[in-house]
Amino acid sequence: MAQLNLTEPEVPAAGLEPAAQGQRAGIVRAAGINSLGNVASRVLGMVRGSVVAFVFGASGATGAFDAVQTVPKMVYELLVGGMLSAALVPVLSEYATAERREEMDHILSVLLTLAGAALVLVVLVLELGARVFVPLLVGGFEAALMDTATVLTRIMVPAVLIYGISGLIQAYHLARKEFVYPALGGSAHNLGLIVTVLVLAGRLDVSSLAVGVVVAAAAQLLVQLPGLRGTRLRLRFDWRHPVIRRILKLYAPVLLSIIVANAGIIIDRNLASRTLPQALTWMARATELIQISLGLVSMAISMAVLPTLSQIDARVELDRFKRTFCGGLRLVIAVIIPAAVGLLVLGEPIIRLLFEHGEFTPADTAQVSRALLYYLPGLPFAAIDLPLVFAFYAQKDTVTPVVVGIVSVLVYLAVGPLLAFAAGWGYLGLVLANSAQLISHALIMLVVFSRRFEGLGGYAVWSTAAKAAAASLLVAALSYGGHALVTRLSPLTGTLNEALLVAGPAALGILGYVAGARLLRLEEIATLTEMVRRRLSPAPRT
Repeated sequence: MAQLNLTEPEVPAAGLEPAAQGQRAGIVRAAGINSLGNVASRVLGMVRGSVVAFVFGASGATGAFDAVQTVPKMVYELLVGGMLSAALVPVLSEYATAERREEMDHILSVLLTLAGAALVLVVLVLELGARVFVPLLVGGFEAALMDTATVLTRIMVPAVLIYGISGLIQAYHLARKEFVYPALGGSAHNLGLIVTVLVLAGRLDVSSLAVGVVVAAAAQLLVQLPGLRGTRLRLRFDWRHPVIRRILKLYAPVLLSIIVANAGIIIDRNLASRTLPQALTWMARATELIQISLGLVSMAISMAVLPTLSQIDARVELDRFKRTFCGGLRLVIAVIIPAAVGLLVLGEPIIRLLFEHGEFTPADTAQVSRALLYYLPGLPFAAIDLPLVFAFYAQKDTVTPVVVGIVSVLVYLAVGPLLAFAAGWGYLGLVLANSAQLISHALIMLVVFSRRFEGLGGYAVWSTAAKAAAASLLVAALSYGGHALVTRLSPLTGTLNEALLVAGPAALGILGYVAGARLLRLEEIATLTEMVRRRLSPAPRT
């Protein structure tokens, strides 16, 4: 095993070849597009969470929805979503040239036709079998809540078909390095659910959330369609096409991993339903804050890097592959560490601002804050894990992430029930077990990556992590001090005061981190701040 060098020299931007500089700039631009889309999506996601909390609070009914809303997502991941990064984008990227445009259109037609037919059958099975599989998710619920969960599931499952078609089109865009349309999808999704709840909650009560999932899926699909202008699509039941066989071959190992992961989700929901009915909602609200950071940072950067990595054969160009990968990984590390520290310090004020209105009580805020605290140890590891997994996918290796995924689920199953029930920690034991699962997965992937690709030494990964951690001390100090100062001096009350208690300390923390990064010569933050400065500067007059 190659030794991980924790003290390797920094790779300065000035020392990069022009091609490497251009490649890093391209990744930053692509990640910027993804991040802008994610910012809009996450802002609307926070609005969505606030609206749902205001209207419904935290109850058994919201717990039922938070449990079964995973059904369309799990089925989508099983049939299409898991293919996206593991097989669809890497394979389609090979056809993303002007010379092969007609072939690319034919492949997309085949994929849409075959997937559409299969997904229609899946929706019918889910509708008919809802009463059978819903108890697997919420076996701890009483009969009335079980009936509610079944009704919500039957309303939602048509979203599976819509998500599937949307995912295939998204893969097509990403393979062609067209990041704008996929970046719009999340915002449209959240907006669709928000509008539906506001319009229908008074008439349909909690069922409006299930209807909102279908509307949200449709909105996500609609914003993808303009990107298909000029694409010639036809019905093509060509299941013998060689690309279909390649995709299925790559996806076969991933399928096992997703089955195991979904089994873990089902067990997690089932165990949580045996603690408190509201626990599922508390966990969902805390998870939303974690997902904001992962979506804005890790997913945005990883999806920007994946098409480029997929076009590099690491066996031939190992250094180029590692430089591209490590460039993305350093960006993730440089942003996720201060984000985790910020959530640690300001988590409770953020939760109070976003959710503690209407039916959502201070007691609910306290419970969500505790859940967030137990989720946070896994956040940095989950962030670096995604680009590690994508690196293997890019090299057409879908087996390794599968094996590691199975091991990490076993870690959860070993720790979760022990902490939740034997130790008496309840749902918080399940949350901590989830963090243990994320940490174990990332560490194992890091070790395997180092063995496979001869380590990360010489690419400034570890020095970037050390500098980011050091600069994040300023985030902690300034955010904490700023919150204490605003608490003492603010003349405002109500929501304005809550907003100030978050915005003021967060701004201080960000400024402190940028200053610390500049002092420590953290190149990734310098690149990001320069990009932001250029975006905000007025265009020169001609």
